[in-house]
Amino acid sequence: MSTTKSSGTAKNMRDSAPKYLGVKLFAGQKAKAGQILVRQRGTHFLAGKNVGIGKDHTLFALGEGVVQFTTKRKIAFDRSRREAKVVNVIFS
Repeated sequence: MSTTKSSGTAKNMRDSAPKYLGVKLFAGQKAKAGQILVRQRGTHFLAGKNVGIGKDHTLFALGEGVVQFTTKRKIAFDRSRREAKVVNVIFS
């Protein structure tokens, strides 16, 4: 016999580490070459002028300049349309 009463195991004690996703540099801010602009899962933001895209869809600056956000109409394969956000780096 045990001296203490047994209690059930907790099923809600697990948590994943934070991923720190989102926009890192906003419109009008200066970006250096290689600096991360947006961390994302999938292409929520598209790469524009002077912006590269990493294998995990991270957007980064290819040169030094000012960050600019624009929108662009994209047409999908089923002819549906959507407004896509595009990140550009304009050389100053």
